[in-house]
Parts: sequence; C-alpha cells; structure tokens
Amino acid sequence: MQALPAPLLAAINHLLGQADWARAKLVPFAGHAARIKLPPFEAAFLVGDDGCIAAPTLATETEPEVSISLPAATPLLALQGKDAVMRAARIEGSAEFAEALGFVIRNLRWDAEEDLSKVVGDIAAHRIVAGTRDFAAWQQQAAQNFAENLAEYFTEEQPLIARQADIAGLSNDIDHLRDDVARLEKRVQRLV
Repeated sequence: MQALPAPLLAAINHLLGQADWARAKLVPFAGHAARIKLPPFEAAFLVGDDGCIAAPTLATETEPEVSISLPAATPLLALQGKDAVMRAARIEGSAEFAEALGFVIRNLRWDAEEDLSKVVGDIAAHRIVAGTRDFAAWQQQAAQNFAENLAEYFTEEQPLIARQADIAGLSNDIDHLRDDVARLEKRVQRLV
C-alpha cells in the first residue's frame, strides 16, 4: 500500500500540531491504519502515538481499519467547500475510528495568522489575515450579486428563463383547463 506523499503528511501534521484537541481525539487510535481512495490514487496512513499521522512502513503495515473513498470530482467539489467534499465521501470500516477521523477532518482548520506571525509579527499577520478574509468575503458577495443580476436579466429583460410565479400561474391555468375539459366531456356524454 502506497503511503500519503511526504509533503501532504507534513502539511496534515502541521495542522494537527496547531490543534491539541484533534491529536487528543486520534491518540486512542494509535497504530490504527486508514486508506484514502481518490481515483486513480490510493494511499494509506497510520495514527501515531502522539495523535499525528505517519506513513506505514513494512514493519508496521497493517490492514486499514477505515477506508475513505472520494469521488473523482473531489477537486471540483473542494471549490464548493469542505462540506461538499464530506457529503460525497464514503467512509467504511471501524465505526469509532471512522467517526473520530470524520470529526477531525470536518473541524480541523489552518491557523494562518499563527504561522504568518512567525514571519511578519503579530500585528501585521492579524491585518493581513483580516484583509484577506475581507477580500474573500467581498469576492463571494460580488459573485452572488453577479449571479442574481444574471438571473434577473434572463427573467425580466431577456426572458430566456421563466419566473417561478409565471410557471405556477401556467400550472394553475393547465389544471383549470383540465377540469373544464373533464366537465365538458361529461356534458357531451349526457347528450349522447
């Protein structure tokens, strides 16, 4: 079984190093192995005694107790956020270990401000992270406004898309027409 790439192991362990709660959640599963499948790749890792993860070695290679299967579209789902990836993931195996891994994966966050403060200082790091957060929020709001404007344009200005109220009205009109036709058929049957 192939191990997770070293840079990925280092990045995950860095995040775990910032989160004592996450390592504490994984410590009871020290020595347990898990497998991640993302077609066409498949890799495994072990939980260490300190709650960090390590690459399985020939001496410690055991059958994975948990298997996490991700769809091939995971990179695209990641653009929608971690929740979209978690909904698409299929986790099999030991229920307790799988629950612990799922909890850690869902709640593990990178403290960028802490890492940046070691390079530029606390105040500058705080301002950079706050500015980046504000910029990302502005970008998200701009994208939402653009989508709403497009929807309004295509429903009001250039009606390529039917408004929901128009569809509901048409549906009501069709229901009334169906009822009227049914009543007319009954009257015609009485005459014949």
